[in-house]
Amino acid sequence: MSASVWRKPLWMLMLLWAVVLVAYWPTASGMATIWWRSDTYAHGLVVPPAALWLAWRKRAQLATLVPMPSLWGLLGMTASALLWLAGDLVAVNAVTQFAFMALVVSAVPTVLGWRVTRALMFPLLYLFLAVPVGDFMLPHLMEWTADFTVAALRLSGIPVYREGLQFIIPSGSWSVVEACSGIRYLVASFTVGCLFAYINYQSLRKRLLFVGVAILVPLLANWMRAYLIVMLGHWSGNTLATGVDHLVYGWVFFGIVITIMFMIGARWADRESVPPFVAPTSVSNLVVTRSARSAWCVAWALLAVGLPHVMNWQLQARVQTGAVQWQPLVSQASWQLTPPPAEWTPAFEGANAQSHTGWVNAAGERVGLHLSFYRGQNYERKLVSSTNVLVRSQDKAWSQVSGDAVSTQLEGEPLTVQRAVLREQGAVLHAESTRLLVWQFFWVDGRVTASPAKAKLWGAWQKFKGQGDDGAIVVIYAPVPAGADQEAGQRMAEGALQTFLRDQGSAILAALRATQSRH
Repeated sequence: MSASVWRKPLWMLMLLWAVVLVAYWPTASGMATIWWRSDTYAHGLVVPPAALWLAWRKRAQLATLVPMPSLWGLLGMTASALLWLAGDLVAVNAVTQFAFMALVVSAVPTVLGWRVTRALMFPLLYLFLAVPVGDFMLPHLMEWTADFTVAALRLSGIPVYREGLQFIIPSGSWSVVEACSGIRYLVASFTVGCLFAYINYQSLRKRLLFVGVAILVPLLANWMRAYLIVMLGHWSGNTLATGVDHLVYGWVFFGIVITIMFMIGARWADRESVPPFVAPTSVSNLVVTRSARSAWCVAWALLAVGLPHVMNWQLQARVQTGAVQWQPLVSQASWQLTPPPAEWTPAFEGANAQSHTGWVNAAGERVGLHLSFYRGQNYERKLVSSTNVLVRSQDKAWSQVSGDAVSTQLEGEPLTVQRAVLREQGAVLHAESTRLLVWQFFWVDGRVTASPAKAKLWGAWQKFKGQGDDGAIVVIYAPVPAGADQEAGQRMAEGALQTFLRDQGSAILAALRATQSRH
């Protein structure tokens, strides 16, 4: 087939990609910055070149096809652009970066058509692995690692006392932090495993099976790595597998395991099949149709790319930018202001204003109240963020030992809040450490929820309605009485929080609404 058939569509595709890259440059550059700075997502640097190489391998098959613009691809670009707008309204990097990559991918069927897209399906889908997502798995991965390590230590005859992600054995104390979660091993193995399976296997069953192995093996390897590191430290009197050795041994062990996995997988590799000869599609009947579609398809694609920016500019103009002026909280029932019951504050970043107070009632119940108010949110300052936590893993004063959800009531309506137990750090874990019972929820669009996903959706809807982006995080906490057993102490603290929310809940919401209106 003549190269001229492909020359113009390829130039149009590159032009459309260039426009997408320029229009969404902050999103694209932010994603590239994560690739460069993060050890977990550094694989993103090689995914686009790998996808281009995979597409180049298809050149003989592509030469038999005639590019034909597709309306379905245009719909895909429109949907991707609107998804980007929704993500940008609430500053969710994962959504905007996924939408950007979807724009890049859907430009292919828009300009070249679905027959070409089907031939390039895997290289195009492989591009989505460059989107740096996976942090949401960290809590589960860390919990699983701690579960396995403690169970393996006990099976080895070593006594273990565990609380949350921390545990002690006779030779010392250990804790599972983000670096121990295995997320880096999992992401790297999955990315390379998908590529290996596609190149070496022809059947879908074999490919899916190997990808499943590429997910399971790094999880098991990380659990075994954590156990062996603790055992090395135990046997050596904590002279080995600590500090930098901890990470070095981990990567060496992972490298050996993954190499063995690929060596075994290569034994069942299929011979690359030679596709049957397909006569080049006749161009004569398609030239007129393609020429008629190409111009207006690209024009509508450019409109779809630019429309979210226009809409976003209009919505941003309605966002309040004035300083936050707190409305004082009115005391209800017998509650009175007092110093906070503990020297602890949540690790919330970028709030426009924060309030941290203590309250006590006639019965002597003490409760702390923390409010973080957000306005004019962006990617560095936002209400719902993975960096907004009660306690950071590196915190030397406090640690979170448990977390779940609990049902309560606010203004007579049912409310589910996020519950956590915090423990004051000490040289040794023990049951008598100072503890706090903490409840947390979001206030967005005049409503309350403990769900980060709902808070994001409500925030986007609030902004879309032209009502700004004001929101707040509400945290109330009570000390767990010392001396009683943990369950009884937590019930007493929970009773204090229930009473405070029943008495002061309406006043808290009224203060937030008044603060929103003062600008």
